[in-house]
Amino acid sequence: MKKFIIWFVGIVAILVLVLYLTDYNYVLKGIRVVYFTGHTTAFIDDFKYFESETISASSNPQPWPKAENYNTVGPTETLTKTNEELGTIAFLIIKNDSIWYEKYAEGYSETSQTNSFSMVKSVVSALLGKAIDDGYIKSLDQPVSDFYPEFKNTNLTVGDLSSMASGLNWDESYKNPFGITARAYYDDNLAETILNLKVVENPGEKYKYLSGNTQLLAMVIQKAIQSTSMNLSSYLRESFWEPMGAENPALWQVDDEDHRLVKAYCCIGSNARDFARFGKLYKDFGKWNGKQLLDSAFVAKSIRPRFKESPEYGYGFWLNNHNGKEVFAMRGILGQYVIVIPEDDVIIVRLGHHRGKKGDDPFSKDFYTYMEEAYSMLGAN
Repeated sequence: MKKFIIWFVGIVAILVLVLYLTDYNYVLKGIRVVYFTGHTTAFIDDFKYFESETISASSNPQPWPKAENYNTVGPTETLTKTNEELGTIAFLIIKNDSIWYEKYAEGYSETSQTNSFSMVKSVVSALLGKAIDDGYIKSLDQPVSDFYPEFKNTNLTVGDLSSMASGLNWDESYKNPFGITARAYYDDNLAETILNLKVVENPGEKYKYLSGNTQLLAMVIQKAIQSTSMNLSSYLRESFWEPMGAENPALWQVDDEDHRLVKAYCCIGSNARDFARFGKLYKDFGKWNGKQLLDSAFVAKSIRPRFKESPEYGYGFWLNNHNGKEVFAMRGILGQYVIVIPEDDVIIVRLGHHRGKKGDDPFSKDFYTYMEEAYSMLGAN
């Protein structure tokens, strides 16, 4: 047994040394954060294991009003089953800008912070629109090379990044521990990783979902606003969190304590009610309680497909047409959703541990289930 232990420790030591020598030592952090906490992949509370910037609550909080018949209709059997199977921890139905139904599970509440994952891509796109409004960025057509000369002569624009049409050689793989997605999530110095990317296809010609696009976009915005001495999290607070009356503080993960670059393709820790505010903002074409926070033309462009061949995506938002109704959504990998059906003034928010299986459809089955069962509940009123 003693020889086995010595042999085992020696093998582990050699593997750790190899990881450090080959610059894959971030894998050790991934193992510590994921497997040593009893998980097999990223999870909704994992932001607690990373450095973060704090986005403080609004100084003028604006609670969502509750509908007169708030929570008078219970969930359908199908919704209950789906929520139990997929580990839903927050489910909201907002009708006519009032909370109509709300339920939390597993000890989570209306103030609990959980990971947004890729829902934050929509937030970063909103920050792009704001930076254009503020004059820090000229337009969607401004070249990325104006901010980062590494992309000179590529014809890559900020709009290409927001609409997932960059042509970058990012590998959107969530299972490869040695891939760029894992490196971006667990390694330090995220900017170095992103600036090593190359444009390998013509930008602006077709849609291809790449998280690296949003990270580079955030870096562009950060550089564009550098004269203000604000970082991206403080710009988010000033632009949206404060004027929209967010009731609770949020956390935005950064790569490490030295560089403090926000992980812009993922990772804002917030709650269902405050996430829902972005659904309302875009539903109302950038206007919040009478004040125009974001250019209406930019919002309208964002929630329409850029490419006819890829009707599922606009600029930072997922798009769908369900039962003849136009839908736009914020979406995270574990089934984080802010689903907006403007025609009926309905916003559905779902946060949880898992999402349904995904086939050829750009959306998994649970996405449709949440809409259909919410409408069944609304119709039962």
